[in-house]
Amino acid sequence: MESETEMVAFPLLLTPIETNYRACTIPYRFPSDNPKKATPTELQWINVFLNSIASFKKRAETDSTVPDAPLRAEKFAQRYGDILEDFKKDPESHGGPPDGILLCRLRELILRELGFIDIFKKVKDEENAKAISLFKNVVQLNDAIVDEPKRLENLVRGIFAGNIFDLGSAELAEVFSRDGMSFLASSQNLVPRPWVIDDLDSFKVKWSKKTWKKVVIFVDNSGADIILGILPFARELLRCGSQVVLAANDMPSINDVTYTELIEIIAKLKDENGQLMGVDMSNLLVANSGNDLPVIDLTRVSQVLAYLASDADLVILEGMGRGIETNLYAQFKCDSLKIGMVKHPEVAQFLGGRLYDCVFKYSEAVSSKF
Repeated sequence: MESETEMVAFPLLLTPIETNYRACTIPYRFPSDNPKKATPTELQWINVFLNSIASFKKRAETDSTVPDAPLRAEKFAQRYGDILEDFKKDPESHGGPPDGILLCRLRELILRELGFIDIFKKVKDEENAKAISLFKNVVQLNDAIVDEPKRLENLVRGIFAGNIFDLGSAELAEVFSRDGMSFLASSQNLVPRPWVIDDLDSFKVKWSKKTWKKVVIFVDNSGADIILGILPFARELLRCGSQVVLAANDMPSINDVTYTELIEIIAKLKDENGQLMGVDMSNLLVANSGNDLPVIDLTRVSQVLAYLASDADLVILEGMGRGIETNLYAQFKCDSLKIGMVKHPEVAQFLGGRLYDCVFKYSEAVSSKF
């Protein structure tokens, strides 16, 4: 499942990790809950995953790399659906009680056991090609904004607009198959500020001081998300003198960009001077996070990423899975930013916000507790 080399804890997590970190933002259950009875929150999230089966099955059926794909897709839907129904009856079945990481992991396990390695490959390739064709225009529009705080806000809005492209959300998968996604329209039509968590103004102040020497960004989806959202933002950090490490998944999961795909994307975006629209790329690194899910447990990352991140002074977790559902309350020894769009009604309800609301949570470094 994960990278074969030994996984280690992300070195910038606040220590002691055992008492300060848990890779689950929304508590599915509490110690006082009956271990044999599914809680209302568990039932709610099991249903979220049940509702997503149809869109995953549809993608799997059309995977031309897998023999008998329709038959195997049906097996996936049946097997995963049965496991989810088992959880409703007994939350301790299948290695439970369930949380976001376990529910994602079981889905990936079943797909891979049936031969499905990357059922979203075709749509990822299509969206990457579209976004690459728009990259120059998006960067030029950003560069034309002379006022630095306004330019920063426009870059942040671009991250949110790109993050809409998420085929792990049943609602968005349906919208996408019907209408596609317009990046520029999306960036203009975000829910108005203040967002459900909105630390943008304090982030602007810190940004103006140009203090970050090294920034690690855990990236999310292919297409507009990485190419029109994250890369223009990373380019601006490079212009400000920061070294930037982009941490991407080891293996495919939904439409998340992988480490190898990201290297290919950046190669295609280089201009004739080997630069990113005129910006030197020698301080841009791409790292394999060792992760294979759309969510992430930061106690398990690749040794390479841990080494590269050890002296970073800003960590960014982007996207609903990494930045909201698993790490919204994660505390770090350096500055941190969690940024993502709320794409499940259940997450909106938990946060007290709106569907498609935005989370921009900026925290300054926390001292370790001993």
